Amino acid sequence: MIYTVGGIKGGSGKTTISTNLVVYLLKQGRDIILVDADDQESASDFAAFRLHTLEGNLGYTAVKITGSELNASVAKLAEKYDDVIIDTGGRDTVSQRSAVSISHVYLVPFAPRSLDVWTLGKVEKMIAEMKPFNPKLVCLAFINKADPRGSYKEEVAELLREATNIEFIEASIGNRISFANSVGAGLSVLELKPTDDKAVKELEQLMNAINKAVDNKSERR
Repeated sequence: MIYTVGGIKGGSGKTTISTNLVVYLLKQGRDIILVDADDQESASDFAAFRLHTLEGNLGYTAVKITGSELNASVAKLAEKYDDVIIDTGGRDTVSQRSAVSISHVYLVPFAPRSLDVWTLGKVEKMIAEMKPFNPKLVCLAFINKADPRGSYKEEVAELLREATNIEFIEASIGNRISFANSVGAGLSVLELKPTDDKAVKELEQLMNAINKAVDNKSERR
């Protein structure tokens, strides 16, 4: 499976989702490669932190690929690995479009209380433009960095439910310090000690929702 985690607004937590997805799949016994397609190299920084924390035991393969050649490179990598995760930047770039053209699943986190949700129309436009090149692409939106209080989460959810080119999944990730702390150490919340049970549960629910949405799309076809 080839996953791209993207969007066209920085600060939505794409790298946090990408790296937690990597570790989640590792724990399923999958052989994973994480492709850093972001010029800010956040996924590469995570790998450096992880190598230090785990004393050289990364657990997955990490590479950096950007530009229009990304899709051809990923197509070759997909023959050697069980899953490919592509972490893209927060802009509509050649790299992100190249990643979307080769992916099976396009994951777009939206953070409430920010301008993220106002980029929804631009994200949908990009998806519409890319669909002819990848008609089987499964596009999923969800809320990341959700505040436990206030009505922001539900207001954003309502807007995302109305989207036409991207499916909203109800599972969300909270704005928890454990996610920031784990990424800063090169770890997933699944590995962080002491364990944040709520964060782990949210991540597992999100991954289950993603798998269910992908399976449902496959059955409809």
